[in-house]
Amino acid sequence: MQHIEFKEKLIPEIHLRDEKRQKLASQMKHRIELGGGTAVYILGVKDDGTAAGVSDIELEESLSVLRQVASECGASIVKVERFEGNGGVIARVVISSVTEPSGNHLIVSVAGHVNHGKSTFLACLITGEKDDGRKWLYLDTLPHEVERNLSADLHFAVLGFKSKQPCFLTNPLDKSEKMRVMRESDKLISFVDTVGHEPWLRTTIRGLLGQEIDYGFLIVAADDGPTHITREHLGIMLAMGLPVVVCITKTDKVKPERVEEVVNEISSTLKRVGRIPMLVKSEDDVNLVVDKMSVIVPILRTSSATREGYDLVYSLLRSLPLREKKSDEPFLLYIDRVYDVEGVGSVVSGSVKQGRLKAGSELLLGPTANGSYIPVRARSIEMHYTRLTEAQPGYIVGIAVKGVGHDLLHRGMILCDRTLRPQSVWGFEAEVTVLSHPTRIGDGYEPILHCHTIASTVKMRMLDKPYLKAGETGRVEMRFKYRPFYVRPGDRFVFREGKTKGIGMITKLTEAN
Repeated sequence: MQHIEFKEKLIPEIHLRDEKRQKLASQMKHRIELGGGTAVYILGVKDDGTAAGVSDIELEESLSVLRQVASECGASIVKVERFEGNGGVIARVVISSVTEPSGNHLIVSVAGHVNHGKSTFLACLITGEKDDGRKWLYLDTLPHEVERNLSADLHFAVLGFKSKQPCFLTNPLDKSEKMRVMRESDKLISFVDTVGHEPWLRTTIRGLLGQEIDYGFLIVAADDGPTHITREHLGIMLAMGLPVVVCITKTDKVKPERVEEVVNEISSTLKRVGRIPMLVKSEDDVNLVVDKMSVIVPILRTSSATREGYDLVYSLLRSLPLREKKSDEPFLLYIDRVYDVEGVGSVVSGSVKQGRLKAGSELLLGPTANGSYIPVRARSIEMHYTRLTEAQPGYIVGIAVKGVGHDLLHRGMILCDRTLRPQSVWGFEAEVTVLSHPTRIGDGYEPILHCHTIASTVKMRMLDKPYLKAGETGRVEMRFKYRPFYVRPGDRFVFREGKTKGIGMITKLTEAN
């Protein structure tokens, strides 16, 4: 409990004098650092822990001192709890550091076949260290992931740049380390580490569609080479309109001739889908491709064991341009995860699709199963364990919400500004392309639709053709089978059922209220 400080009371005329104020500020910064961004002050209690109690006026004066000192420390009071004791008031005051958001932020999704080294690649990237055979544990932290050495859920990582130099994490599991990177960096890269095991394709799709991804990194192991999963993940990235970077890993495990074979295989695959592959060998190559990635796909050769190619990866990451964001639209976030945090309450997380959000804002959450939206308030905003003054488009944030029962919160719902006036959508028309199917699909076909963080069964009706086979495109009407969601014309989606997979885009809402 090193982040807890006991104070009987604070008097403005005394504690805001220069020497006292500086001492309080130094003490508060230390407590905040020890608490991983949060300090707790107990007012009305003596240094030895004996309850003394203070009057209401003395409490307000003490809070006034803490507010001013916290402001100097880049922090703020986020919670005050009052208790009656010893003939007066005892208060528990929670103070959290606040970071002004940097607009120089990108989200990069990392995909590829199982055991091709995605988590190891990322862990070595954010620590600046060579792989010791255990670096993947920094990302795959769930017990069954450790046991099986397989990613089973999405994991998030952060890399910062300051004056074009990477800000490494000594221990990526330490919350204060992530906070330090957030605080020090002038450019931030948030990584979404997806799942490569085929049975968890649903989770990978959520990582590619559910976050506001700017760029996709496709990981291909030099020993295995590209697989059907590699091609599938590439297809989803391209269908979502993502610029793609290919990283060949484990080059230390094979001969140079094998690496060249893998480069040629990947290049052939990219050419078949209308992309121009380019092997990046130098900084000059990075500068050449970085603004042409709508057509050109950079290919980099890397090894986590030797760190071959990592300098070029850093060079590419710090050079990647920001993609256009809808900052002036009403705030919108699709809920990806839901938490019940002790002492905080319900917290929802996801990527900000559009607009900006400040703590304290009044929002709408839904739609519920009956199609309604619930008024809620955003109590606080965090990203990578760092309290933010404002969330911007593309930020992966956790938002503490007040005004809704925890059991009503579900993945696929939205949190939005009230001016958005969201509808509850049951049905829509779309243009779809069937990527794979053993026979054909027609009226009554019921796949799982993935759109943003939504994963729900839909029923399909053909509009311009009696049926569709693999490789064919057509117009269809889709209707959610169990509950409504919020979708809009222009939204891209993936649908799947068994070995059937397809992509599409919503063109018109047909059943919305």
